[in-house]
Amino acid sequence: MKKIILAAVMVLGMICPVAAQQMLNMKGDNIVGTYKGKQGDDVFKARITRLADGTYQGQIIWMEHDRDTNGQKILDKKNPDKSLRTQPADRIIVFSGLKYDKANHHWGDTKIYDPQRGLRAKMTADFAPDGRLRIKGSLLGISETVYWVRVGD
Repeated sequence: MKKIILAAVMVLGMICPVAAQQMLNMKGDNIVGTYKGKQGDDVFKARITRLADGTYQGQIIWMEHDRDTNGQKILDKKNPDKSLRTQPADRIIVFSGLKYDKANHHWGDTKIYDPQRGLRAKMTADFAPDGRLRIKGSLLGISETVYWVRVGD
């Protein structure tokens, strides 16, 4: 009988940390989906996915105006990384490595890229009471908050 109880305790000891991590990921995974956003005159859709390391990535997947006046694809010309300046603007990864902070019920610990300005800013995200994804970027004490609306999984 003691061996059965000991075995049960050992199994629970192994399962609980795994279950706890899965619960954390499930809560963090609430951010996963497709969103529509607007910044200035730019209307776009972005997809947030969970990466293999448990962090999250956001990538532009559609832009209302993805071509210039000559009919050419708009490129990420302001990117500080010169090797990315030929990338189409409707495929830009705007953040990667975003982590869920269970204690504070928000995501953060990464930077978001603003292709309009060619800048990276400290990023935090959470859901506003109305269900929109609230994304705040901060750089040198100046902050800007934008809202994205979920439009799909």
